[in-house]
Amino acid sequence: MREWADFTAEPGDGGAVTLTLKGPLTVASIGAIDRRLREVSEHVAAVDLSQVKEIDTVGAWTAWRTARDHQAEITGASNKAQRLIDSVSRAESSGAITPPRPPLLTRVPAAVGELVVGWGSGTLAVLGFLGSVIVAFGRLAQHPSRFRGKSLVRQLELVGVSALGIIGLMSFLIGITIAQQGAVQLQQFGAEIYTINLTGRLAFRELGVLMTAIMVAGRSGSAFAAQIGTMKLTEEVDAMRTIGVSPTDALVMPRILAAVLMMPLLGFYSAVMAVIGGAFISNFVLDIPFFTFLLRIQDVVPVHDLWVGLIKAPVFGLIVAIAGCYQGMQVAGDSEDVGLRTTLAVVQAIFMVIVLDAMFAVFFSEVGWK
Repeated sequence: MREWADFTAEPGDGGAVTLTLKGPLTVASIGAIDRRLREVSEHVAAVDLSQVKEIDTVGAWTAWRTARDHQAEITGASNKAQRLIDSVSRAESSGAITPPRPPLLTRVPAAVGELVVGWGSGTLAVLGFLGSVIVAFGRLAQHPSRFRGKSLVRQLELVGVSALGIIGLMSFLIGITIAQQGAVQLQQFGAEIYTINLTGRLAFRELGVLMTAIMVAGRSGSAFAAQIGTMKLTEEVDAMRTIGVSPTDALVMPRILAAVLMMPLLGFYSAVMAVIGGAFISNFVLDIPFFTFLLRIQDVVPVHDLWVGLIKAPVFGLIVAIAGCYQGMQVAGDSEDVGLRTTLAVVQAIFMVIVLDAMFAVFFSEVGWK
């Protein structure tokens, strides 16, 4: 049966009392008296530890705090108890336990400054990583025999072939949503036939490649970060460097090339599936025959819309792969860092993809591809 700590208050001279702590003064047994000690209202002259059987840091801090609050002295402490009390006292005096909190007007600029410095150092680190990737690409271009073709094929399968199912289903449903919602609005003006234009141009120019990039970021970008981060954590990356194998050549380059090569194909596939979804729902909502919808797409979607999507796709793939590989290479410490870096990889990739998509939209409008 657990023995709990206890105390008694013995009256002394001048109305002051002596608090005599009893039993084990440990973290497991002190909870029963902690609140009672805080509620003692009498003037305490001394805190007696002579009847304490066992003590740990929490018990020493409790006894020291009680003596401090009442400006009392500690008596009857064993050698162990006195050492712990001295350590707690030194920690308190140095601010290790309750450091003073700076005022709000100081904390806010400090937090903003730390954030700006973090962004700056992070940007430099990403540029350095990108530089190492460019150097590795040049090195492999000079010595093609060093390139790991099997790794590339494996990553092409993971990034592209394995993603066809989920990307196809997602795009099909998005095409249904665009066509259905667009038809509801256009029917108010008797222009529901233009649902075909809306679905086709959105799918090939914007949503096909954008939604594919977001899916690849959540699926493959996170996998890149988790895989490389786990290898970093288990010191496999360090072992590769020890035996003279460049981690950038062996781990990063195949993943980046796979993402860059597969994104145009996945983006085009996504756009086609979105158009098929739009044709499917239009067959029921607008009474537009399925194949008539598909044939009409050829007339209403300009060729440059297809090129817009194909140009953006490899750039998005590069961003997703670099974000995943970079965050994976930054893992250090423990397994918690793997989860943190994986989350950062997905968030940064999606953010940069959306920002670049907005920049591409402005650029292509300026060059006349509207």
